[in-house]
Amino acid sequence: MYRVLIADHHPIICEGVKCVLRNNPALQVTGRVASGTQLFNQLEKEAPDVLIVELDLPQINGINAIRRIKQEFPEVKTLIFSSHPEEMYALSAIKAGAAGYISKHTDNETLEKAIYQVARGGIYLNRKITERLNSGISRGKGLITKFKKLSTRESEVLNLLSSGKRNKDIAEALDINEKTVSTYKTRLLKKLKVDNVADLITQSRLLQLNTT
Repeated sequence: MYRVLIADHHPIICEGVKCVLRNNPALQVTGRVASGTQLFNQLEKEAPDVLIVELDLPQINGINAIRRIKQEFPEVKTLIFSSHPEEMYALSAIKAGAAGYISKHTDNETLEKAIYQVARGGIYLNRKITERLNSGISRGKGLITKFKKLSTRESEVLNLLSSGKRNKDIAEALDINEKTVSTYKTRLLKKLKVDNVADLITQSRLLQLNTT
């Protein structure tokens, strides 16, 4: 069962999400917070599997908060559930570390699908944005070609980095030492022609949208 935390200052929204998930045995709402301070206090106490958060939550800057959550709580998968247009903020949210973006105007079935997809490690965007992004990726064949040149082990390291794993976690997962993980990261930076790990992860996450 995946644990879900709702971060929204509108009680009706929170109750609505709880009702949508009430009969889903795979998803359990474990709590609700209404401000940035409450959110980070709760994350320190018990990090959920999925965080459903409004960009306009009081006391935080939405995009910056996503980056902070990704850095401090990499195991938490963040789904933005906002009244702001997806066309304006969705890709920025994904680049900052969110796993999905969904409008509050969506239907219950789509909301539940998005939460479940994010919980399982996928990325969720609406079809229009995904098609536009995929079109851009198709035109940028050089990026896909570079990813195809990665070895199996390099791909494994990159996927673990993209999911928020630290060097120690990657080493344990792949049964290698941390120094070897650092070596693979250096190779990835060179092969994908980026300057830092953040850009490396961003490229990987955007490419994953083409296969999610």
